[in-house]
Amino acid sequence: MWKYGIAVVVVLLAGIGIGTQLSGPPEGVAQEATATTYRCPMHPTVISDQPGECPICGMAMVADQPAATTTGPAGERKIAYWRAPMDANYTAEGPGKSPMGMDLIPVYEDELSQSGTVTIDPVTVQNIGVRTATVLRRPLDRIVRTVGRVDYDETRISDVNTKIAGWVEKLYVDFTGQQVTKGQPLLDIYSPELVAAQEEYLIALDYHRRLQLSAADNVIRGARDLLSAAGQRLRYWDITADQIAELEGSQMVRRTMTIHSPQQGIVTHKSIFDGQYVKSGEHLYRIAELSTVWVHADIYEYELPSIRTGQQAKVTLSYLPGKVFSGRIDYIDPYLDAKTRTATARIILDNPVGELKPGMYAEVEVESRVSEDAVVVPVQAIIHSGKRHVAIVSLGEGRFQPRDIEIGVETDGQYQVLKGLREGETIVTSSQFLIDSESNLKAAVSDMRGSDDDRPEATTEDPAGEGESAMSPAPEEDEHAGHQH
Repeated sequence: MWKYGIAVVVVLLAGIGIGTQLSGPPEGVAQEATATTYRCPMHPTVISDQPGECPICGMAMVADQPAATTTGPAGERKIAYWRAPMDANYTAEGPGKSPMGMDLIPVYEDELSQSGTVTIDPVTVQNIGVRTATVLRRPLDRIVRTVGRVDYDETRISDVNTKIAGWVEKLYVDFTGQQVTKGQPLLDIYSPELVAAQEEYLIALDYHRRLQLSAADNVIRGARDLLSAAGQRLRYWDITADQIAELEGSQMVRRTMTIHSPQQGIVTHKSIFDGQYVKSGEHLYRIAELSTVWVHADIYEYELPSIRTGQQAKVTLSYLPGKVFSGRIDYIDPYLDAKTRTATARIILDNPVGELKPGMYAEVEVESRVSEDAVVVPVQAIIHSGKRHVAIVSLGEGRFQPRDIEIGVETDGQYQVLKGLREGETIVTSSQFLIDSESNLKAAVSDMRGSDDDRPEATTEDPAGEGESAMSPAPEEDEHAGHQH
């Protein structure tokens, strides 16, 4: 009998529960369900019925916005679907709980009205650190920065040699680096050929003078031609007119002849010593003038369109900080170096006090005008995705739209925009990757929903892989309830 009594009590209690559910919650409970709740922006699982601070991070709790109904009156926002706040891949047709136990959040149809456009509430925009900038239109200059090497001006270099063979009797310039002036004696050389040439010249000179007194005109012309040929031979051996005049005046053959410097400059190379025998044409000195120097700058091939002859260049040296040398690009190689993939640009610089020394390394800057009227954006605003370049445009009121654009050159932290943006538009410069990912996800979900008309009202596939809906009871509870029954 006691078993039947227990069964009766169970039935009565079940009936009371069913009646309570059918009759609806008490008035106080309904009011509590519709009361405003507060949630932490960073921890959505922290919910309170009173405003205050989050016990985890200390942020101010924000009030939950009342969810709009799917079939609301005209003018209200309609919900397209619901998704998990921490897993955007989990969606449902109605409200409920995510596999993590969090309330699903609505995704409205007006958020999907434009292709890829997303709407983010102001609190989330602030939390993820969204910053924006305005698209500008202004003149765009590109600065090419590279390194260079100081070198000699090849047009101001002279080699000194002799056209006769002989022995060095005396050196006047006897070390490398010595400063010389034009016409300064370099060395004395003894040459038997030169001695014989001087003797021939003096004989021809004496013969010409004696025939001028009594000989016929044709004989005088022959003597004059002989004298001219002897003098020309001396000049071919680089004997100067002053030395020939001195020979005529003294009427004495000099044992040695002096070689003079052809220009002013620095002796950069010397290969002669006292007493050395030299052959005709042998290199003796190299003299370079350093009042003007060259700087060879390496220009990469992608920067060559910005470099032209005649442009001004700024050159700085590490050992002279703060001092800038201004020069002009005189020549650009018509070919590239196969190893470095660079072309050399030659810059001419004045060097009046010799601060620029050949062999030094230099830093070179060349400023080039790219466009007089260019649309520019910060480089951090562009998302590079393979062949695509994407910018996130802020449409206002929390709406953001990814947009494909075409970019030009990059200079000083700015990109030239060729197509896709207009002056005055607002673009996102930080956290744009999160917005772009959200946009791509919503576009993909929208495409899947449009192509699958027989999709069930709620997702039946649990991300955890258990094969049950998030709203279905656990198998253990079903089994236990059947045992009680």
